[in-house]
Amino acid sequence: MVPLPAVLLLSAVLVACSAAGPDAHQSDGTLPATPQSPAALPSAAVPPALTPAQADAALITEADLGETWGPTQGAATWRDDLLKATTADPDCRRLLDVLYTEDLFGTAPRATAALDDYAGGAQLHYRITSHRAADVDRTLAWLATLPDTCGHVTAEAAGGAARDVRVTGVTPPEAGDARQGLRVTVTGAAAGAGPAVLTVDLVAVRVGDDAITVTSGSLGEPAEDATLTAAETGAARLAEVRRQGRAQV
Repeated sequence: MVPLPAVLLLSAVLVACSAAGPDAHQSDGTLPATPQSPAALPSAAVPPALTPAQADAALITEADLGETWGPTQGAATWRDDLLKATTADPDCRRLLDVLYTEDLFGTAPRATAALDDYAGGAQLHYRITSHRAADVDRTLAWLATLPDTCGHVTAEAAGGAARDVRVTGVTPPEAGDARQGLRVTVTGAAAGAGPAVLTVDLVAVRVGDDAITVTSGSLGEPAEDATLTAAETGAARLAEVRRQGRAQV
């Protein structure tokens, strides 16, 4: 006769096996899955950055702007004469720095183009850079605040010369995923030329995780049509290059 404690132990084992099911004794040799925190899980694949060849393919050329445009003949003199100035307000000072350096997003461009309007005297610069979409959108939102923040300010150039600066909004073309535009007029005395009024248009467009920046400046009639054409044409070209690039990956 089996002692009572042994009977109870045997009964407990049989109940446990029954609850585990008929296949509980089988094993495929794998360990049970261990729960992972979201941070430990693999992230979604990041789209590859543009190659230099792809970025170059997305550039605009003089053929996109018209017969009076051609490759640049050098930096316009008004860049140092009128844009090299500062002001007390940090946002307005940053805007003047951006117009002078053309570095809106704080990183080296992947491709650039510089064109001159030989008839009208305007100069247009076009840059493609790569950033996280959220960072680009944050910068575009900052641009949108500037007509209020820097609508009319006085800046100071070298030697204490005053510069009258006015900032207004420009409606950019419906291109890319997000966009923003500004027009800045700077009035002052250009070296050896007396009083002058410089108009600079700045349009930025985000296409996925890439951004286009177009700046055009002129001491005469603003090159607004060329600026908007460059932004619209360039955004469409960049979107196509990105689409083809992803299809090949």
